[in-house]
Amino acid sequence: MAQEKSDSVVRLLSCALHRIRTTPPRIIASPATQPRRAAVAIIIRVVPPPNTVPAPADTSLPTLSQFFELDWVKDPLACPEFLLLRRDGVGPSDAVPGRASAFQNFTGDGTSKGSSNTGAHVAFPGGRTEEGDEGGLYTAMRQTWEEIGLDLAERDFVCIGQLDDREITTSLGKRLLMILSPFVFLQLTPNPLPIDPTDGTTIHWVPLETLASAVLPGHIGDKMNAKSRWSSVTVDAASRLTPRRAAILKILVRVLIGSMQFPAILLDVPESDAIPGSSTGSPAALPNNGSYPALMQDKLEKGFTATKPLSGKDQNKSQRQLKLWGLSLGMTLDLMATMIPPAALPSFADLNKQPTPQDLYKVSLPSLHLPFHPVGGEGMRIDAVAPSLASVFPRFSYPDVNFWIWVFGKRYREVVRGWEASVRDGGSNVRRVNWSGTALNTFYAAVRKALLVVLVLRAIGVLVGLVFAGWWVFA
Repeated sequence: MAQEKSDSVVRLLSCALHRIRTTPPRIIASPATQPRRAAVAIIIRVVPPPNTVPAPADTSLPTLSQFFELDWVKDPLACPEFLLLRRDGVGPSDAVPGRASAFQNFTGDGTSKGSSNTGAHVAFPGGRTEEGDEGGLYTAMRQTWEEIGLDLAERDFVCIGQLDDREITTSLGKRLLMILSPFVFLQLTPNPLPIDPTDGTTIHWVPLETLASAVLPGHIGDKMNAKSRWSSVTVDAASRLTPRRAAILKILVRVLIGSMQFPAILLDVPESDAIPGSSTGSPAALPNNGSYPALMQDKLEKGFTATKPLSGKDQNKSQRQLKLWGLSLGMTLDLMATMIPPAALPSFADLNKQPTPQDLYKVSLPSLHLPFHPVGGEGMRIDAVAPSLASVFPRFSYPDVNFWIWVFGKRYREVVRGWEASVRDGGSNVRRVNWSGTALNTFYAAVRKALLVVLVLRAIGVLVGLVFAGWWVFA
């Protein structure tokens, strides 16, 4: 059974990479008022089975189609993985300028991870475009080399393509920070490559099977295991709406508005197999230096949903639980959405009856299995048209805030429905119109109105309470 699962992940990965290579990404032009851009590298490799012989250095490299026909790639024990970074103690105030930490500690709307209880920062390598960069691809490759010492220009790697651009905003969607471009790379060789992370950065190779079982339970794993992989991250809303040094105002806003919650995927990572940064600057050798089998211990194990330290037998495994969320989760979900196999895309060509609008609504938009829905978008298919957006829209801890977001979310729902119709029709508007940016702007416009109404109602309630208390005391 485990062998069938691994083989299925390889086939799903093949489907995804071929789809990325043949589908042009949606490019967002930078406005004149905010020309800043950034890029990240999503690096994928296939760990061969333990008995694989390292390939000679002069071996000709396969094409993408030939790669998935190689014996060691098709082997049931092969394990596709992708690379994540863990940044210890990095917050908005101490982020490295120009590095991914300078922007990937945001959820996509500017919400800072530094003000939450998330712990370590998990992200893809990358950073801001600097003067002299030839484009987003060059930026992703340069930042990866500077940050973890991995040269994506080497013959071992090939750039598969680019995922859609996305906008990074702050101030509840009112101000654009930059445009982010994710690029997907594949390692074509089975040989391990040296990595030299910067000090304070730890490398984790995460098996794709773990993510596939969480968002594609119909193809990998079961729904019960998929639900156990999901959690949430709580962010203090006061840190977003008040000045940094206004302690009293922060407490007041925290009491009146509460906190924001974002979805997250749980990653149980063995600490012993992590590749830490070298404080001396010397190249960090891979475990055992010789082959991948030791790295296969990086496979994430099932189970632990608690964020507190493990105990008993589990403590001996030295596992650390990370949460993949925000921008990093959004880009990961966009990648996983391309893994939906063609067989899952329904067609009415063989049906004997004309499908009803309800039938079209249910089956015409294949999507990932996400156990959450954005506030104000219940019943809509935002998870089908843009799973990355579904992961960065917050849900507030106070129910009345969520209610008012739904009240003011009419325009947002209209945009999502128009996006759904465009995707179903397969027209040019899918790529020509910046649907994600429009949906993001309209959603946060509803959030701003909802927060204003909530604050006014809270103030009126406090005033009425004080008047009634005064009347009761003096009467």
